[in-house]
Amino acid sequence: MTVPARPKARFGIAGLDDITAGGLTQGHLFLLEGSPGTGKTTIALQFLLEGQKTGETGLYITLSETENELRIGAASHGWKLSPLIKVFELVPPEALLSSDQTQTLLYSSDLELGEATKAIFDEVEAVKPQRVVLDSLSEIRLLAQSSLRYRRQILALKHYFARNGATVLLLDDLTSDAADKTVHSVAHGVIHLEEITPEYGAERRRLKVLKYRAQKFRGGYHDFTISTGGIEVYPRLVSAEHRTRFDRSRLSSGSPELDALLGGGIEAGSNSLIIGPAGAGKSTVAIQFIDAAISSGGKAAAFIFDEELGLLFDRMKPLGFDLPAMVEAGALHIEQVDAAELSPGEFSHRVRTAVDRIGAKAVLIDSLNGYQAAMPEENALVLHIHELLQYLNRQGAATFLTVAQHGLVGDMKSPVDVTYLADTVILLRYFEAVGKVRRAISVIKKRTSSHEKTIREFWMGAKGLVVGKPLDDFHGVLRGVPTFVGGTGRIGPEDKGGP
Repeated sequence: MTVPARPKARFGIAGLDDITAGGLTQGHLFLLEGSPGTGKTTIALQFLLEGQKTGETGLYITLSETENELRIGAASHGWKLSPLIKVFELVPPEALLSSDQTQTLLYSSDLELGEATKAIFDEVEAVKPQRVVLDSLSEIRLLAQSSLRYRRQILALKHYFARNGATVLLLDDLTSDAADKTVHSVAHGVIHLEEITPEYGAERRRLKVLKYRAQKFRGGYHDFTISTGGIEVYPRLVSAEHRTRFDRSRLSSGSPELDALLGGGIEAGSNSLIIGPAGAGKSTVAIQFIDAAISSGGKAAAFIFDEELGLLFDRMKPLGFDLPAMVEAGALHIEQVDAAELSPGEFSHRVRTAVDRIGAKAVLIDSLNGYQAAMPEENALVLHIHELLQYLNRQGAATFLTVAQHGLVGDMKSPVDVTYLADTVILLRYFEAVGKVRRAISVIKKRTSSHEKTIREFWMGAKGLVVGKPLDDFHGVLRGVPTFVGGTGRIGPEDKGGP
């Protein structure tokens, strides 16, 4: 016998609705926990406002914030609470606030807890809400004074709301007893919010669903941000969920010599790692492919961590790459990424959104060093990159990722080894010859086809990248100081004053 799925009460937060498979199962009690400042009240307000859109009555029961504070907070996001949302401010009895109240030994907390519970039930009977928020459980826990009475109180609330058919969101700021998991066992589902403050940069927030009875949900941590307009959640990217069909054609670089080195170009749905020392030309090589993709009628996206966009535009224009014109024509989406202000989840979301919106067939992430700086305390850098690259591959995009190695000539070290993730690895090197510092390019790995095993010199010309003939007469180019082993010894037009 198949049990029909119960309808869901959506949060009105696209990412959170995705994580919870559509929201909260109606008629049940849920827990939203997190330390102060993690965004519980904002999520709760959006939950009630989403109900307001569908004509559902909402009730916000507050034991900590005043009604005025709640309305000011809502107004800061541009929200207005309609008559469908009732705010019930539960305050202590006036007698308890009076300076004449001196009875302490004989005063029973049962009385205060009972009064609070009765006031909540009376308000629910009067409003008959379909969505309820109770903020916060810390006050009830303090009133209960013991774990047994606290558990009984939560169970009483659960059964009462179940009879009324309301979907209830309990907020817990974890200030009275963070180790108390009483509500975890009682609630139908539990969502945990966290705030992380790195040594440098803005705070980062993330959430995870700890429990959701009879419902499959998206597990693990998911980054989220709070900004004007509310919460935005970035569900953890799972590349296997985004398979698409595409033509695995080849993307030309626009340079016959570079294409020859690559065995004909770069295949759609593959990723390329361009690795080398600072200033060797990694960005230029990548933008050569971006320009070629746009010239052939496609669209591209670029995410720049390390270089200011104005400088990049000015630097690329003499090489024949008019990036502002590409942006104005709608063929290129390019954005500056501030590593100190961005979480990995938000970055993946930005890439995915841009690629989906314009249908980008070439994507540049410049560079992995900046990506790593965006998550200095993360231990899962390689996993983040793996999922993002796999997602882009499955969209049919050719992805270019640059990595700056430590050092300039000779032995090089990379900040992180991701060469095994890349389908193609393009290696750039400086080398010394005829009293000048020159650049060499080679392909050391290509999964999707055969490639040239040679090492070629390259330089920047008026029309972009210029790749010379294979350096057959030299040995040790990749070590930085080559040895002439025969032939003419000619290594490029720079010997004759070329560009």
